[in-house]
Amino acid sequence: MQTIQQLQTDLQAGRVTSERLVEQSLEAIEDYRKSGGAAFVHVDAAAALDAARASDAARRVGYVPSVIAGLPISVKDLFDVRGQVTAAGSRVLASAPAATEDAEAVARLRAAGAILVGRTNMSEFAFSGLGVNPHYGTPRAPHDDTRVAGGSTSGGAVSVAKGMAVATLGTDTGGSIRIPAAFCDLVGFKPTAHRVSLRGGVPLSRTLDSAGPLARSVACCATLDRILSGQSLDARPAPLAGLRLYVTRDFVMDGADAAVEQAFEAALARLSARGATIVPFDFPELRDLPTINAGGGFTAAEAWQWHRKLLSERGDAYDPRVAMRIRRGEKQSAGDYIELIDARARMMAIAATRLREADAWLMPTVAVVPPRVSELQQDDAFFATNAMVLRNTSVLNFLDGCAVSLPTGRAGIGLAVCGLHNADARVLQVSGAIEAELA
Repeated sequence: MQTIQQLQTDLQAGRVTSERLVEQSLEAIEDYRKSGGAAFVHVDAAAALDAARASDAARRVGYVPSVIAGLPISVKDLFDVRGQVTAAGSRVLASAPAATEDAEAVARLRAAGAILVGRTNMSEFAFSGLGVNPHYGTPRAPHDDTRVAGGSTSGGAVSVAKGMAVATLGTDTGGSIRIPAAFCDLVGFKPTAHRVSLRGGVPLSRTLDSAGPLARSVACCATLDRILSGQSLDARPAPLAGLRLYVTRDFVMDGADAAVEQAFEAALARLSARGATIVPFDFPELRDLPTINAGGGFTAAEAWQWHRKLLSERGDAYDPRVAMRIRRGEKQSAGDYIELIDARARMMAIAATRLREADAWLMPTVAVVPPRVSELQQDDAFFATNAMVLRNTSVLNFLDGCAVSLPTGRAGIGLAVCGLHNADARVLQVSGAIEAELA
């Protein structure tokens, strides 16, 4: 499917209608589901077509509320959509009452004229970077259906990669936008946490959760960010020549797959040849993160607070691997939690000093290629692989930063363009410059 900008140009010129775009989206979804695909847990075909026809009628009289008006968008299953059940990829909430109003992010999309085509599958309660879901099926990587699509926004990524939606609304607590973006060769933008409202969604970690888009281009993500956040960032691509792009091999390159290392080094060489300055720097303190988060970190502590009653009543309905990770939070004390807060503040201060002259910090989005589903059957392999897949992306959540994952041109391997707290505009500008060179 084309970018938001290309499709809006076609709509304005009368070369296509919203109704036709939505019909094509629904046809692609139906074909995909018939083939056994697990990207969607609910498709709202009738409402989507009605909304598309209304959008076309409004366009004919000159009313086009935004650049996404009339375009099919999918929504992760943890956001409330009026009249629908928010199950968050679980069986536990599958019989909950339907939402009476839209989540704020969904309401912003709807007000901007987006056509909501359906709810997408995800890791249960967003608590995995792999996208495995034992209840509703596991979405597969578009380039290789033996491999996972990445999580937790697994179905959303596949919906865009396979042309079933123009873009998707996802969340990111430890990499859940950027991992599936990398594995599905898309652009994914994790904004600074709390820039986009999470009201009306199922939380995982109140400290680390953020919401953002996965789409075809940096410009698409910037467009959606303006709608979702209500902030008009200057996201125009920066001139590549002269950019200072920082690179550390501490922690984020440990144990990386050879294919990932090769793609990363090739990207750095290409950017350097185009005039960017690659600046090596040391950040050995990153290797303290596994120890800092050994008890499950903010995610386990805060997930336990939200889930403890449900787990006591319906624990047998959870994915056992998810329940196990949530229950780690029960063992954390108030003192442990305060030490986490202090450790985070120290690490953020170190990062601010080390990166004060950087235009962006580059790293592989994920240090390994998409794992095969067959390799994740045993718990030990699942947990070890999940930790490795989440490792690089979770650095930025811990630092309260922002990042874009870009396709490298090598299937299933992404390049992360990272910044610290509220550096969103600069990250988008640098990402736009790099995207043009990697295309």
